[in-house]
Amino acid sequence: MQPKLSVITIVYNNVKDIERTMLSVLNQTYPNIEYILIDGASGDGTKDIIYKYKSRLAQFISEPDKGIYDAMNKGLSLATGDYVLFMNSGDEIYAPVTVAEVFDTAAAADIYYGETEMFNEQWESLGQRRHHSPENFDWQSFKYGMSISHQAIYVKRSLAEPFNLEYKYSSDIDWIIRAAKNASSIVNTHSYVAKYLVGGVSKKKHLASLKERFRIFTKYYGLVPNLINHIFIAINLAQYYIRHRRTND
Repeated sequence: MQPKLSVITIVYNNVKDIERTMLSVLNQTYPNIEYILIDGASGDGTKDIIYKYKSRLAQFISEPDKGIYDAMNKGLSLATGDYVLFMNSGDEIYAPVTVAEVFDTAAAADIYYGETEMFNEQWESLGQRRHHSPENFDWQSFKYGMSISHQAIYVKRSLAEPFNLEYKYSSDIDWIIRAAKNASSIVNTHSYVAKYLVGGVSKKKHLASLKERFRIFTKYYGLVPNLINHIFIAINLAQYYIRHRRTND
């Protein structure tokens, strides 16, 4: 029997992108999807677009929330699927066959993950994320940076604990690490599974986000190892920008 996937989209005042995101979910060839949409009481016409597809949604809530991760927790509490996937407004599941291909990769894994393609505000491709997905992923894989985005990871619902609201910008990293710590089988799909719109909350509050990530990594990996790892992160970042500048010259 095909596992049931709960796809959760959260949105607030994003009339420009919400339909594109919703159609990437609703147009999946995979038949066993439960689509949950959490809106933070938008007032810009977002709800009008959502209502066009309301009959195809398993759950729809529109009410004020305490931020992105509070909204994601609301979606998680409503999910009844075997797996959960967060596909927030502005992002897309990569192609109509993506979910089917993910579950065809292996049977009954605890976590499936893949690669992410980045797009700008004009929805022009910026190519692969700077942090490529690791060949083998576990809870320690974030030591050297954000290796998997939450749009590109399918987590067994039994492992999906609520997001920690102590973190405002990077709670998804903490959430993925906790799930991975409890997972016994993690499968790399070796394919693109998500399209990511750059410029989200963590980018707009970049310094605060980086500080929060440092706290999270210190919690799991220890302060001294984390400081050492950040030296490698800085070196890799410098090398990336040097290579990138050369290719653009």
